[in-house]
Amino acid sequence: MALTLQEISDRMEIQDLLYRYADVIDQKRFDELNDVFHEDAHVDYSAFGGSVGNREETIDFLKKALPLFPNTQHLNANVQITVDGDTGEGRVMCLNPQQLGMPDGTTHLFFLGLWYVDEYRRTDAGWRIYRRSEVKSWTFNTPDFMNL
Repeated sequence: MALTLQEISDRMEIQDLLYRYADVIDQKRFDELNDVFHEDAHVDYSAFGGSVGNREETIDFLKKALPLFPNTQHLNANVQITVDGDTGEGRVMCLNPQQLGMPDGTTHLFFLGLWYVDEYRRTDAGWRIYRRSEVKSWTFNTPDFMNL
């Protein structure tokens, strides 16, 4: 079945939103997540020991947790998006290399493989992530104390 121009536009706008999320996280510009997450968002990062909560709780968690990681990259692929009017759903693969600052001043590089399972809502300001859950796929070289 052929997509309408509106469906193509909606999917591209959501895909841009997903890439913006990754860029905001990696550049640690957490307050910009107010323009990525819906005001009533629910975000579940518990698959890797992170927070579960609303938009404000999520931003607070990220502000506290991510400074421990001087460098991260959220590489998104296999973006699967469906749209139905003003709502949508998605499943996004993420390869996430992270550099962790160690107490002795060195760094430790490890990798996380995960899926984001999302719900999206159209707002007057554009598409926003309404629900996001991380689903753990695999880990590589994580420090023992992290228990991932």
